[in-house]
Formats: sequence, structure tokens, C-alpha cells
Amino acid sequence: MLDRSLRSNPAVGILPDPGDPDAAAVTPRFSVVVPAYNEEAYLGDCLASLRAQDFSGPVEIIVVDNNSSDRTAAVARSFGVTVVFEPEPGVCQARQRGTAGARGHIVVSADADTCYEPGWLDSIDRWFDAHPDHVAVGGPCYFSDGPRWGLVVQRILFGGVSLIQRCGGAVLYITATNFAFRREVWTGYDTRLAQGGDELDLLRRLRRRGPVGFDPTNCVHTSARRIEQGVLYNFAVSFFYYYILGYALNRWLGRPVLGMAPAFRRSAPEPDWTRKRRRSATRLR
Repeated sequence: MLDRSLRSNPAVGILPDPGDPDAAAVTPRFSVVVPAYNEEAYLGDCLASLRAQDFSGPVEIIVVDNNSSDRTAAVARSFGVTVVFEPEPGVCQARQRGTAGARGHIVVSADADTCYEPGWLDSIDRWFDAHPDHVAVGGPCYFSDGPRWGLVVQRILFGGVSLIQRCGGAVLYITATNFAFRREVWTGYDTRLAQGGDELDLLRRLRRRGPVGFDPTNCVHTSARRIEQGVLYNFAVSFFYYYILGYALNRWLGRPVLGMAPAFRRSAPEPDWTRKRRRSATRLR
């Protein structure tokens, strides 16, 4: 986990709730949308990394509590970010809810089990300044733990995406944990979709509005819990059945035939960010 999770950059303006009159007068450069379903064990490290960004402008962080049964919402509120509730289960529903209320010029899609390096938003900001004609930019995502084969697959995947773009081709894939787009070109998420709706379908929609880029240098690190069921389960069930077949069927039929893959959650007696805060408080006594 990140040692910087106790540190937050005072220059990063975490905006108050939209109902606050002080917030209404500020239009942030970025709105970071984090969907969360039972993410108590991971969300603290994610938000701590977002609070530690080097970007000096105002940032709106929106956590969408997707009907969690644990302390996800309480963890989010303890970091002073905006928390909204989406009762209908599904990542597309959660991202739709968070993005619809976002006020930033650029919306950044993130995930609750992912940590972000201090220069992450700065890199996105510089990329948009250098590419004023582009509507969106993605970046790679690598596992921070787990079996080695998972990291090998990721490096092949994102290496291929980057190579095709450098050769003049279109960006063929983006990960929803590291993707930013201009709010003005967003037309919504298709909430009839499950797996792939917040990645493949969003990419398809945005490419109709303008060029989409890929920055291979601006990577993020995420939990490998999704691949802990083994190689066979991940390729046969998670990838082909839920992701590829589910996306194709739901989009073709225009209704949710196949739902989301099972949500695997690691049990943790005490999240890492809580331990660090407790140790820090002890040292200050």
C-alpha cells in the first residue's frame, strides 16, 4: 500500500457537497468518479491517493455508494468527498449516477480498489492541454499483487493498445479504472449493459465524438482480487462469458440478459489506511 496515504496535498481543493454555496461558485478542472460496492477494505487507500495528488487546481471527488452493506459510505465521508447513493446494482448505473452530477470540465473514471500516483492527474491535465482536439485519454492499469500471469496478460494487452495507436490505429480498449473524458462530449452510459458497458461501450460512443488517445506512461495500480479464482475461471467465465458474451448479448438485445460477474471481496480485519492513521495518531500523542 502507499506510504503517502496519510498525506494530502493542501493545494488540491477537495470540493464540498454541491449543495454548499461555496461549491456552487467553483467549477473544478476534474471530477473523479469512484463507484463502490462493499469497498470498505480498499476505498480508504484509493481516496488517500487521490487526496495526495500533485495537481494544484480544485478537484471534485465523487464516491457512488452502489447500495453497499458495509461501511463504504462512512469511509468515503471521513475523507471529505462527495458521496451519492445509487440503489440499482451495476457499475454502469453507478458511473451514470456519479457522472450525471459531476461539475468538472473533465470527468475521470476511477475504481475503489485502485491507487493513483501523485502525478496522475497532472499527467492527464498536461495530456489534454497538448491534445486540444481529443475528447478522451486512457492509460494502463497493472496489478499491484497476485499471480505473475495476470501482470503478463496486462502488459501484453496495454502494450498492444499502445502499439496500435503509435502505428496510426484507433484505441481499441480502455480500462474504466484509468480513463478521462471531456464532460461536454459525454452522452451517458448504457445502463442496460453490465460487463464492458463502462469500457467498450463508452469508448465506442466517445470515438464518435472525436479522437481518443492512450498514454502508456500514466499507469495506475489495482488489486488482483479479480483473478484469484485462477486462469481457467478468469478466461472462460469472467472474460468470455460475462465480459465478451454478456456485452454482445445485452447490446444486441437491448436489455440486460447477462448480469455482472460475481463481486469478489477480500475480507480484511482492518484496512491498511486505518492502521496507518491509528499508528500516526499514536505517534502524535
